[in-house]
Amino acid sequence: MTITTRVVKTGGMRPHAPGGLLFVALGLILVAAGYVWRGRVLRPLSAKRAQAAVIRDRSRNLLRSADMAIAGARRRAAHGEPAIVTVGDVTRVARQHYGYLFVEREEAAAALRQRYEAADCRVDCMTDAFD
Repeated sequence: MTITTRVVKTGGMRPHAPGGLLFVALGLILVAAGYVWRGRVLRPLSAKRAQAAVIRDRSRNLLRSADMAIAGARRRAAHGEPAIVTVGDVTRVARQHYGYLFVEREEAAAALRQRYEAADCRVDCMTDAFD
């Protein structure tokens, strides 16, 4: 019994396909670009924009405080009685929930007036925000 082997000539095999080399090259370009632009901000921090963001956040948080004060007053009110929401309730919620040390009465009253009208509180609530 004799074992014979035949060598088949396939015509020159290429060790690297061009698609693979292109994929590796693009990956290296992306890595290099990431290394060069690492940590850069697209828009530098502006004091004006930062201040506007703080004002927006404070206004939004005061409106949420007014909503929470109205909801709390409605929960505390007995059946058939109007809920009494004061500006002091809004400042208390803002202080406790959002950590504001000082909230001006006019600022809290404006937020309460806005949310009072939006929540249709004229039917079942009373407030001192219009004084």
